[in-house]
Amino acid sequence: MSIEGIPQHPVPITEGTFDTIGLSPNIVDVVRRFGFEHPTPIQAAVIPIALSGKDVIGLAETGSGKTAAFVLPLAERLVHGRGVRGLILSPTREIALQTKAFLDLFGANHELRTACLIGGVKMLPQVKDLRAKPDIVVATPGRLLDHVNRLNVKLDEIEYLVLDEADHMLDLGFLPQMRDILRLLPRARQTMMFSATMPDSIEMIARDFMRQPERIDITPQGTAEGISHRLYLVKLENKRPALLALLLQELGSTLVFTRRKIDADWLFHILDRQGHPVTRIHSDLSQGKRVANLQKFRTGQHRILVATDIAGRGIDIPGIQHVINFDVPETVEDYIHRSGRTARGSAIGTVSTIATWQDMQMIRNIEIEIGEKIPRCTVAGVPPEVELEKKPAARERRRL
Repeated sequence: MSIEGIPQHPVPITEGTFDTIGLSPNIVDVVRRFGFEHPTPIQAAVIPIALSGKDVIGLAETGSGKTAAFVLPLAERLVHGRGVRGLILSPTREIALQTKAFLDLFGANHELRTACLIGGVKMLPQVKDLRAKPDIVVATPGRLLDHVNRLNVKLDEIEYLVLDEADHMLDLGFLPQMRDILRLLPRARQTMMFSATMPDSIEMIARDFMRQPERIDITPQGTAEGISHRLYLVKLENKRPALLALLLQELGSTLVFTRRKIDADWLFHILDRQGHPVTRIHSDLSQGKRVANLQKFRTGQHRILVATDIAGRGIDIPGIQHVINFDVPETVEDYIHRSGRTARGSAIGTVSTIATWQDMQMIRNIEIEIGEKIPRCTVAGVPPEVELEKKPAARERRRL
């Protein structure tokens, strides 16, 4: 069954049912009305703990049902008309909009109201939503602070805080804004954090503002099931020919990642001039343009989406068959998030990485994380670069 604003695709489920994990009949009825009978593993593990009021760190693959794992407890515990009690922070506008769609659906029986505060759109409609006395605010950090500074919203009565894609929310880019927001929140609150990855350094920061959180880790060890990894090692000047050849070789729905916005624009124009059905998404585009481009890609009007890492987290687009890293990501965690865009649920997919010799240390780090050496592949018409084996240091050689 299709739910407007919420992408649907098969995901693994448990044998239990939603009425056995502590949810009220009203919420269970809504869940069943939309065709959901059995919770996913992350939902089955997190929801009872969340309903008990404990802090939670939830780790699970993208597409495993993390959003419902925190939306359903919020819909269960909040009552309309007592002011802003719930705050959900998201790193991107698209994730925030998807979360609001869930809340509008599952909070309907309790008449819960949600305001969505994101950048890239006019503030006045958001001010009107805040004046309508919402119960929950879903926001990106920068736009939330804009409204706080303009006295449009207060955060001093927040009872429930959720950080979606928490590892990104607490990295150096967002951390100053996050600290500003956390200083405005009551200490007596429930905090829940969700992500597909959680480096130790980020988890240490997280525990500084949580109270003895329960850690639920349902991430698979090694390579995620259904994903085939490939590495194309080429000279720098052959990266573009390699990409063009791959796009002719693999004709399914394809997501191409670049590191920089300027490179996403550059690739988009190259592919567009060559007649490829392509669109793009990055943070310099208006929100309306981003939503429209994602929808065209989601519905198949465009086969190729060129994107920065704004599309690497939380954006749920079923049916992506091929992820191409035109630029090797800056962190192992970003590689995992990018890879999670394909092989959703029980589907299969391919992750192809185009790399030069300068990227090989990151490639080795990625191989350690996924627990396998990525197969070296070639593409027609593009000569492969010779991979040099890493030599031991001089001191190590003397020991051999």
